[in-house]
Amino acid sequence: MLALIAGTGDLPPALVVRLPARPLICAMEGFQPAITPELTFRIEHLGSFLNTLHARGVTEVCMAGAVTRPPIDPMIIDEATKPLVPRIMAAITQGDDGALRAIIAIFEEAGFAVRAAHDIAPDLLPDAGVLSRKPVTIDTRQDAVTAEQTIAEMGRADTGQACIVRGGRVLAREGRTGTDAMLAQFAPTHDLLWGAVDGLGAVLGSAAEWLSGADGEPTDARAAILFKAPKPDQDRRADLPVIGPQTAKGAVAAGLAGIVIEHEGVMVLGLDEVLSVLDAAGRFFWVRPKGGA
Repeated sequence: MLALIAGTGDLPPALVVRLPARPLICAMEGFQPAITPELTFRIEHLGSFLNTLHARGVTEVCMAGAVTRPPIDPMIIDEATKPLVPRIMAAITQGDDGALRAIIAIFEEAGFAVRAAHDIAPDLLPDAGVLSRKPVTIDTRQDAVTAEQTIAEMGRADTGQACIVRGGRVLAREGRTGTDAMLAQFAPTHDLLWGAVDGLGAVLGSAAEWLSGADGEPTDARAAILFKAPKPDQDRRADLPVIGPQTAKGAVAAGLAGIVIEHEGVMVLGLDEVLSVLDAAGRFFWVRPKGGA
């Protein structure tokens, strides 16, 4: 039997509808998934939770959806969890990938097989190639190389999985708040803003092609690319990157030229809608093989 440990977001429900039998839906307290959990637990009761899974006949677990690090109350750690405390505390002090590796190891040592979301739903990994009507340009291909190198650097620091690049320059790196929040900082608050920017460019020419802040920092991301990929060498059984229609809408709102994702490294929810949004706005969508030109 499979237990789906569900976080927030659209991935958990997408997995449930693809499974031949409904899994045991579990959730950590404080993180309400989009599907109703049958079993909730606290990190302070992880040992008891593992025992409950065994009692319910669970042999496999899949972790899917967004979960941030919960606060831990030492006063309510139960007896079954006390032996795990040193490992839990070590896990929460590490970066995201390190923490997930430690938690996965705890589940495996308790006798559970840990399954990746994309193993359950392989159709969420789209085929390689430019899937949009709009093609990619030489500039896009060059920016994708810069972006891939940036993600590798971010991965070594165990930080984000996405960045925005234009003309060989990294405009933004994904932080704790995620990809959509990164895109939102470049979305104009009113459509008239783009009209004003374009009008200024017409008057001043190429010198005003991009508005800049006081220190030369970009205040817009028009014609940039969003690049998303997993961290190098991360355990792909949890925290594989995900995008969906909201990401596509955010990229359009920010004026980006399009989206590039790593082939077999990023899951796409609602691919048809993603392509519809990007095609309607004349943006591209490229599923790029790792290291591709």
